[in-house]
Amino acid sequence: VTNLLHVWHLDETHSFRNSSKLISVFFSLFCILIRRIMKFVGVTLAALIGATSAFAPQHVAKRSFISAPSLQMAEQFDQEAFIAESKEMRLKHLEEQAMFALKIAVENYGNAVFPNALIAGDCVITHLLHRMGYLESGKAKVMVVDTFHLFPETMEFLKEIEEAYNFKAEVFCAEGIPVGDKEAYDKRYGADLWKEDIEQYDKVCKVEPFQRGLKTLATDCMINGRTRWQGFERAWIDQFENAPIGGGLAKCNPIAYWTLEDTFDYIAKYKVLAHPLHAKGYPSIGDAKDTIPIPEDGSTKFVDFKFQGDPVPWLDYASERKGRFVGLANKDGSTKTECGIHVAGAEKTFDRDLWEDGAVKQIDTNEKALEIKNSGKESVVVVYAPWCQFCQGMEEEYSKFASEMSDMDVYKFRGDEEREFVQKELNTESFPTVNVIKADGSVIKYESEKRDVASIKAFVESTLEKSAA
Repeated sequence: VTNLLHVWHLDETHSFRNSSKLISVFFSLFCILIRRIMKFVGVTLAALIGATSAFAPQHVAKRSFISAPSLQMAEQFDQEAFIAESKEMRLKHLEEQAMFALKIAVENYGNAVFPNALIAGDCVITHLLHRMGYLESGKAKVMVVDTFHLFPETMEFLKEIEEAYNFKAEVFCAEGIPVGDKEAYDKRYGADLWKEDIEQYDKVCKVEPFQRGLKTLATDCMINGRTRWQGFERAWIDQFENAPIGGGLAKCNPIAYWTLEDTFDYIAKYKVLAHPLHAKGYPSIGDAKDTIPIPEDGSTKFVDFKFQGDPVPWLDYASERKGRFVGLANKDGSTKTECGIHVAGAEKTFDRDLWEDGAVKQIDTNEKALEIKNSGKESVVVVYAPWCQFCQGMEEEYSKFASEMSDMDVYKFRGDEEREFVQKELNTESFPTVNVIKADGSVIKYESEKRDVASIKAFVESTLEKSAA
């Protein structure tokens, strides 16, 4: 109407000379009118039809033959049963997937080795390997690293599962220390090494024994229990990858896609032997010195294959390892979350080699070592490992010794990568080992732990004088 009046106003004679505009306006008004009428009719019809509809609220009770089936379906739907069935379907898939991965790892490689830390996921893998017959047959080997700081229950639990599954694990510990001899460890490395230098402790007690174990067992595929659920450092791992150790060793992560809840569901389903400390509030178990219950009051437990207390503090994302490495920090001040075994560059257990100044000559191969031994010339050779704190400790003195021995060749030979050879040819059971090679090819070991220039020089002179006499 406004548009009509506007057009009319523009025509000062109030004539209909603007006929085209007026016709357009009248047509628009007509269309609006028709739409209004249709809308009114539609609403009226809907109201009339709705009076007899099954959806009309006033008729729900009267027309029960329509609404009753829906109510009956709701009453029959058991939510808890549906969830349980869904979880069982998921677990069945995860089991099959994990067993398929293990089959590939064991059947396609000659020496699949499982480093077992005896935590929940590792117990699942141990049980799967047992179910598949790989433990009893020896097709898959199990190795354990004893840090000498584990909970007493851990090594006792190892004996329990060895007996239950009929296998024997290979146990490795700090270099040069008999298995289980904590006193010998304390005497050689110090009971407080972890307090004094946590990175050195990791090298001596975890990384080096771990690598030595893999090499000793001639591992070509390493099985381990890391999962994506354990935290952002592991969030993108797959079931197969190349390990950052041993020159690209194949690694199988059979439960990579499991949550911790899946792990405990499996343990409950098959009544799997699990670490006794789960019943005391520990979701994950490492060294006793830096592992605590979660929550700290121990209110969450896994007892007789059931959770007691609220399981969320354990089962939430990245919560499994919250109780690990407590109070520990890396050298850069960041919170410690890994011991170093599974990180890139783990094979480099010391960030540089020793005796790089040139005074000490390097022996690169076993063949070169034998050539020097059989050369008819007198020389001195230290067999070392760059990660060893005692080798590091004698670096300066041995370098000075080499500089002063102008009439004799002084060598270094890295022995942690050639253990069998140095044991057989160079008297080496631990690092460092200093040897005098006499002209007749005999190798005389320096037994003292005094590694200063004067002491080493005195031993060399005494040994050669006796030989001359």
